[in-house]
Amino acid sequence: MISADPWKNALKQLDDACSILKIDKSLRDYLAEPNKVLRVKIPVKMDNGKIRTFIGFRSQHNNDRGPYKGGIRYFDPEGGVEYMEKEVKALSSWMTWKCAVVDVPLGGGKGGIYLNAKKEKISAAELERITRRYAYAISEIIGPKKDIPAPDVYTTGTEMAQIMDVYSKLHGSESDPGVITGKPLSVGGSLARNVATGLGCAYCIRDAAKTIGLKLRGAKVVLQGYGNAATFAAEYLEKMGAKVIAVSDSKGAIINPKGMDSKKVLEFKNKTGSVVGFPGSKKISTEELLTTKCDILVPAALENQITASIAKKINCKIIAEAANGPTMPDADPILYGKKILMIPDILANSGGVCISYLEWVQNNMGYYWTFDEVAKKMEDHITRGFRDTLALSKKHKVDMRRAAMVLAVSRVVEAFKAKGLWP
Repeated sequence: MISADPWKNALKQLDDACSILKIDKSLRDYLAEPNKVLRVKIPVKMDNGKIRTFIGFRSQHNNDRGPYKGGIRYFDPEGGVEYMEKEVKALSSWMTWKCAVVDVPLGGGKGGIYLNAKKEKISAAELERITRRYAYAISEIIGPKKDIPAPDVYTTGTEMAQIMDVYSKLHGSESDPGVITGKPLSVGGSLARNVATGLGCAYCIRDAAKTIGLKLRGAKVVLQGYGNAATFAAEYLEKMGAKVIAVSDSKGAIINPKGMDSKKVLEFKNKTGSVVGFPGSKKISTEELLTTKCDILVPAALENQITASIAKKINCKIIAEAANGPTMPDADPILYGKKILMIPDILANSGGVCISYLEWVQNNMGYYWTFDEVAKKMEDHITRGFRDTLALSKKHKVDMRRAAMVLAVSRVVEAFKAKGLWP
């Protein structure tokens, strides 16, 4: 059994691409290691007057194609702080490949704080102090031309605006919106940012369906996870004619083979705290959800959800990874052997980084586009990425994940060789 260590999984995917491209070990080693991994302590005075020290990270993987780009998450994985460090390293490398596969001129970064604000009932005032202290701790390594963070798991535009404010004040500016993306519109955010990941995933599924001759009207969709990416993916797939039959969140999974209105499910979750109990649905296990017979499966929760044993039971035509790293490496050949068209995470959930890039461009120009203009520019990046990946999949006779990695790695290598090493 391959380890669930996300860093090992990321390295395995890189190794596969390097083997196909015949890249030697010396260049492979360069591509593997992050340029910098910063670990910071974040001392904060809590509401009770006591000081509590949190641990934060920022991993900067590769900037050969442009400034680092990647989210900031407030999360407490089961493996603890040391596991989180491996996690942000892996996620920063996936961001490098994600930016390259959709051809935006940015590199890969990722960061976060070991923290579960909801479970620990951290107040809004405490969360702001934590955020601002973290921004202070990483302020020297981020910037509009260095590293541009964004929201991720359990962070929002509010935290991004606070980080922007701290950075701006420290660098002698009242407002420097280009330092971070995913901001509220009132402080330089972009239209379409809130729907970006889900909409981008829906675009990928649309193109995949055309590839295999699947009609989206009436197609059955299963979504694991029901956060931002999944809810908007469901909404746009429904607009394309598809039908959502099963969803899940952290408290459980539900199914209704006749279909469910995704917006009504979201309203129910917002009201009750979970999708479980939605009228007309039946509660099922996570494994039952993932292996439910359907046309389209969208893993939109956390990493390492589709194991080899789960893969053997999956019964769908398309998998679109809205989450980062939901499929274990040993599951990929099983899915490929079953002729399931897998849209890998670095392509399927790239809508977020596409819009982040476009937000950054708008901030630097001081000129802002309409929703439709931004969405169209994102669609162009994603459809090109899908088309280029599919072509390489056919050329090398490999699954879409390996093809996407081959495409991404080749683009980073091209940039590296063009610039060379200095000093």
